[in-house]
Amino acid sequence: MAKRDQAGYAAVVEHLFSLTARGPRFGIDRMRVLADALQHPEESVPCIHVAGTNGKGSVAAMIDAILQAAGWRTGLYTSPHLVKLGERVQVSRRPLSEEEIVAYAAELQPIADRIADADPDLRPGFFEMMTAMAFLQFARQRCDIAIIEVGLGGRLDATNVVMPEVSVITSIGMDHADILGRDLELIAGEKAGIVKAGRPVVIGRMPRVAEFRIRTLAAQRGSPVISVAAAYGDDLASYPQTNLEGEYQRWNAAAATLAVRTLNPGWRISDEAITRGLRSVDWPGRWQRVRIGGRLLILDASHNPEGAEVLESNLCRLRAETGRAPIIIAGALGMERAGPLLAVISRHAAEIRLVVPSQPRACSQGELEALVPADFRGRVVRDTVEALFPASGGCAAGGPEDVIVVTGSVYLVGEVLGRLGTME
Repeated sequence: MAKRDQAGYAAVVEHLFSLTARGPRFGIDRMRVLADALQHPEESVPCIHVAGTNGKGSVAAMIDAILQAAGWRTGLYTSPHLVKLGERVQVSRRPLSEEEIVAYAAELQPIADRIADADPDLRPGFFEMMTAMAFLQFARQRCDIAIIEVGLGGRLDATNVVMPEVSVITSIGMDHADILGRDLELIAGEKAGIVKAGRPVVIGRMPRVAEFRIRTLAAQRGSPVISVAAAYGDDLASYPQTNLEGEYQRWNAAAATLAVRTLNPGWRISDEAITRGLRSVDWPGRWQRVRIGGRLLILDASHNPEGAEVLESNLCRLRAETGRAPIIIAGALGMERAGPLLAVISRHAAEIRLVVPSQPRACSQGELEALVPADFRGRVVRDTVEALFPASGGCAAGGPEDVIVVTGSVYLVGEVLGRLGTME
């Protein structure tokens, strides 16, 4: 891309993010108005809609891999991105290019301005603009089917203008409680907002109160419920296998498998396509292993209390596998997320490096340090991503025998991946 074009792309990205900086407002009205102005591109491509506190990105990627293995041309819309904005919108796993983002922004901006002229409160924000780009791209690229990940909640999320073939709710846990509600039943009700009348919904493993809420709302809408727990039981050995590590990924694989099997038989999803898709799925930043200078580096986005529980299990397995406690680099967005994260890593780390992701809501090093238990006997060091990863392929933490784990915010994981150059 020419320098002038790069400057144009940078200006577009800055403008898109400035729409969030003006003050995001949770609600679906802006997307409904924008979709109507675009003549509803979301209606052009059948879709599977995926919500959940954790696992929704992995499940979306698994469904995408299975459908591609079955021979279908897929659209995949997820958030947030790790390194490049175009990762959010992919066709057959090709991300939206910088040129395409610039072109879509130029196309959408006059429409957004007209909407704002009529009612300033309905001006599309960052997420509405990206969602519109996804719908337009999938329609114009003639995708056979799209997998749409919910951004936040479900009922009022911008993606909830779709009418899916199947809905999926992967899990229910305490996250975004200030927006979605302070108990699991309220949060489940918000996630269940993606369930549409008569359309089936697949549910993952979740607390009983959350499942009861979803089943109640689904019954009111005449939507069949297909449960991972009912289909596969408690024996993990009976769950589908995937190349993504961790017990929870086998739960996610079960949800993805049930989702594609719930599609109309005309989609022709064979058992062989399911197996091949699950064993080839690519989803970076989720217990992802890379080698730097011969050392093992693991990158794992573990950004909320439910994710911290999974992290604990993974760290136990890692210590048993390597015979040593890792050096853990951690950063988080918000004290409610940082507390469970620091409690877990303090039980497993030989040393903790505290960093601040480049996000306005990131916890300071002082805030993170205050959460480290008093009985932690390892070193606690305030550090930066730039100092820890000074050049592609290198890490300044620890010695040649140390295992390094980067965990916490997905934005932190993305920053590290960007510096390592593994997603260029």
